[in-house]
Parts: sequence; C-alpha cells; structure tokens
Amino acid sequence: MINAINISILRNAEYLQFMKDVASLVQTNDPAVLNITAQHGALTTSITILEGLFKTQLANEITQELVLIDERRDKAINGLSFVVTGYMYHFDPTFASAAGLLNDNLKLYGSGVAKQNYQAETATITSIVNDWDSQANLNNAMQVLNLKSWKDELKAANDLFDERYLARTQEYGAANPDTLKARREETNGVYYTLRDFLNSYSIVQPTPANTKTLNEINALIEQYNTLLANRLATGETDEETPTP
Repeated sequence: MINAINISILRNAEYLQFMKDVASLVQTNDPAVLNITAQHGALTTSITILEGLFKTQLANEITQELVLIDERRDKAINGLSFVVTGYMYHFDPTFASAAGLLNDNLKLYGSGVAKQNYQAETATITSIVNDWDSQANLNNAMQVLNLKSWKDELKAANDLFDERYLARTQEYGAANPDTLKARREETNGVYYTLRDFLNSYSIVQPTPANTKTLNEINALIEQYNTLLANRLATGETDEETPTP
C-alpha cells in the first residue's frame, strides 16, 4: 500500500516536483504493465497545466517585487526586535523599563514574525504597529527609546507589501480564473485516483512491477514526509504553500 502524505501543505514548487516524481516513477515502470495508463495520462496532463500556472506565477513582476518588499519588512521587524532586546540590558532603568514594555508586547505575537506566511505576517505587523500607536504606555516607551523611525519604516514596508499583494491578487483574477490553488485541488483528485488503482492492484492482482512501483513511491513519500516534519519542528513556514 502507498503511504500517506499531506500533499496539501507542500509548497507549490515541492508539490509540483512531487507530482512529477510520481509520474516519472510510474512511467519508468510502464503504465501499461501497471494497468494505469489512463490514470497516468490524467496526472501527466494535470502536471503540464500546473507547471504552466506555476511558471506564470514565478514570472509575475509583482511576485518578484513582493519578495524584495518582504525582505525589507523582515529586516525592519527583526531589527526592531533586536534593538528592543538590547535596550532591556541598558544601564539606565528608564530605558530598560521602556524596552521591557515593548518586548512584552512583541512577545504576544511570537518570536518568528518574519517566518510567517505573507498574509499572517501582514496581519501581525499591522497589529504591532497599531498597538504602539494607540496604547499610551507603548507609545511613550517608543518615544523614550527613540524608536519611532523604526516603527514608521516597519509600517511603511508592511503597508506597501499589503498594497502590492492585493494588486497581484487582482491581476491573477483578471488574467486567469484557473488559479494554482484550484488546479492543485484537481490534481489532488487525479493523484488519489492513481494511488487507489495501484493500491487495489497490489491486493487483487499483485505483480513484481506493481510492488516495485509502490516501494519506490513510498521511498519518495518518506523523503517528503521527512522534509515536512523538519519544517514543522523548526516552525518554518512559507508564503506560497497551497495558494498563489
């Protein structure tokens, strides 16, 4: 039997490569011999369409722009956090106390803001900026430490990112209703059908070719499951997991 894998949380590039690897393994073992010619053909067709959409996404000028803006806001939130942490060790109790207040606020949102996916990071930074602007104690602490320019840079980068992300979303919607997310969902069904056929034949009509194919696909799945487990352990996320 083919082992389980949560393909829905694979990043787009990983997802595409996984499907291509599965199709390649089946092709190597001969779809006709495995009695899954139609299922393999359907997966190959889905991969071709998926790859076209993925290349369109990578080529999108706004996508490249977002990468740079995201790096800018990552530097801002990381730099601001490091500055606040440094001030917590200041010899002047006034500075140390102000830094403690700001640090407590940052801790509410976790230590890995810059590692969050695009949408989550946008929302988190917006909340932090709003807290520092609207809560008197935090605003006063920011003024004591002269961190307004840091906060303003963080807000500017985040607002620009949000604006350009929305522009890209609108561009995708206008250009092609066949989104990467929708195509992934369709490809999921095609993959599961092929998997079920292989599993069924392994029970009712086992052959050396079928056994070899299942073993190879399981070896592939083990590699991807290890990748996902390592990512979960480190708390690493990505902006482009199942959605464009």
